[in-house]
Amino acid sequence: MPDSPQNPLAEHYADLMAVLPRLTQFGHAMNRGRLVEQALRDGGVSLDRPSMSVLMSLLLADEPLRIGEIARRMQVAGPHVTRLLHDLERRGLARRVSDPADARARLVELTPEGADAANGYVRSIVGWFGDALTDWSPEDLRTLGTLLTRLVDDLNTHVAEAAEESSDEASD
Repeated sequence: MPDSPQNPLAEHYADLMAVLPRLTQFGHAMNRGRLVEQALRDGGVSLDRPSMSVLMSLLLADEPLRIGEIARRMQVAGPHVTRLLHDLERRGLARRVSDPADARARLVELTPEGADAANGYVRSIVGWFGDALTDWSPEDLRTLGTLLTRLVDDLNTHVAEAAEESSDEASD
């Protein structure tokens, strides 16, 4: 609603509306290019997207994580990660280790094979984007990274606040 008094960006409605089709086009370009599927194949292991998301969470963390933290990073429920982890462990791509800070808890870490698979996936993604953005200046690439990070962070914050408000309203 463009003239909503609750929306401080109402005066920028047209600019915001111009962004929405671009986000949709970006999603279509990613899907049509089958980027994720190609990157999974290039990773050298046959995995689905959610399983690779577990490996990527661990790779990007650069340290073992609890299942709950992996779930938080993936924005899914813990039991979903547990199911994925069973398969990753069976395939030798991840393993559980003791938490040095809490002997009762377990952490999850990549095996060398899991790190190889995740790094292969990253190389494929970076290569694809590198080829597509070859004419972009380093400054443009930094700006894109900064703005995408800001967009994702702000959207996640907004979603979390909306969920909290819904939860508060439901408990009233």
